[in-house]
Amino acid sequence: MHATAIRRTGWRDPASAAAPFAARPYTLALISDGGPQGRWSYLALDPDRVERIEAADPAGRLRDLLGPRTAAQDGPPFQGGVVGLAAYELGARFEPVDLPRDPDWPDLELIRYPAVLAFDHARGEVLAVGRGADAETAERRADEALQWLAADGVAKDAPSGAPAASFEPEGSGGAYEAAVADVIARIGAGEIFQANVARSWRGRLRDGAVPFDVFRRLLSGSPAPFAAYLALPGRALVSNSPERFLGVRPQDGGLTVEARPIKGTAPRGADPAADAAAADALLASEKDRAENLMIVDLMRNDLARVCAVGSVGAPELFRVETYVNVHHLVSTVRGRLSEGRDLADLFAATFPPGSITGAPKVQAMKVIAAHEPPRGPWCGSLFWAGFDGAFDSSVLIRTAAFVERDGWRFRTSAGAGIVADSDPAAERRETEAKIDALRRALTEGG
Repeated sequence: MHATAIRRTGWRDPASAAAPFAARPYTLALISDGGPQGRWSYLALDPDRVERIEAADPAGRLRDLLGPRTAAQDGPPFQGGVVGLAAYELGARFEPVDLPRDPDWPDLELIRYPAVLAFDHARGEVLAVGRGADAETAERRADEALQWLAADGVAKDAPSGAPAASFEPEGSGGAYEAAVADVIARIGAGEIFQANVARSWRGRLRDGAVPFDVFRRLLSGSPAPFAAYLALPGRALVSNSPERFLGVRPQDGGLTVEARPIKGTAPRGADPAADAAAADALLASEKDRAENLMIVDLMRNDLARVCAVGSVGAPELFRVETYVNVHHLVSTVRGRLSEGRDLADLFAATFPPGSITGAPKVQAMKVIAAHEPPRGPWCGSLFWAGFDGAFDSSVLIRTAAFVERDGWRFRTSAGAGIVADSDPAAERRETEAKIDALRRALTEGG
């Protein structure tokens, strides 16, 4: 797709623009909070290719769908391309570990969009981008995308009551604490240094409620830089992730890669003084800093597989970022992709994200598998890959996976990074703090 056309119009709220299409299969909404990590939001409809990857080479299929790298016009980072939903278990394709699969979710779904709406939070405008083999096709697709905005107001109002009819843990808090204690013992025995172990909740939506209702409630109550909604036939994904997995931008003829792993979490304080004290304590915590640094080292090693020698570094360590329910400790790792390497190579070298596995990665994945059923989309990644080599992706935490089976049923999880000096009860409480925004969006009226 060598030709690009861009149309511009005034600002529209991206969630309102997406609402009329929420039930349409393959509707994609990537909605940022407009902060430093998320200037752009996107709406994409009507893909021209869809593939479920369960046996084929996933990296090869991504490479084939993108085709040869072509330059983009000045405009949004994502100007059409391939969107991928990678389940956590896709990691078994790239690492020597055997993982059971969730039958509802394939390892990877690839969806190619020749047109997108891009919402620029900084300039307060919307850009319709079309791509095609020739200028006429690109212009037609941009004009069609611009018309998506005309459907605003068709969607039904969001219901005022709680969307969920039920929200129940899959296991007890005590069972989770026992799993944490087992991991601590494995760390003490020298098997691993760290593992991210999760607990899960299940439920179903009440009659008349749909996954997009949950998404809208998350956006209003707990904005995040990587919020996402993806409708699939009989399934839907709702995510409110604060964490970037990998970002790639074309620069000086090459591709610069950035990862921003999150490790270290503290609940928000009840008042401004207590909140500031909680953030300061997180920043000063030797345990949380060590936990974060282990994942930084893991990400540096993963990136070194495909980045130029000497280009991988960590320009920022231990930054405190604050969200509605929690403070997080975030670091930045950067590198420059080696010549001859592409986005497919990068993804294969780094997936699954180290922040939700542990270190060493392969052995941590084996420990996780001993304590958890298949994760499915949770702790996988949702990404877009542009025809020009640009790429961005989230770690699918704060995420619920919905399946339409006698109504809408959902599953969601929250995990904690376990290290040698972890306290099982404290780690359980951390999972409860992390799940709180989703719990409230699902179960509280409003």
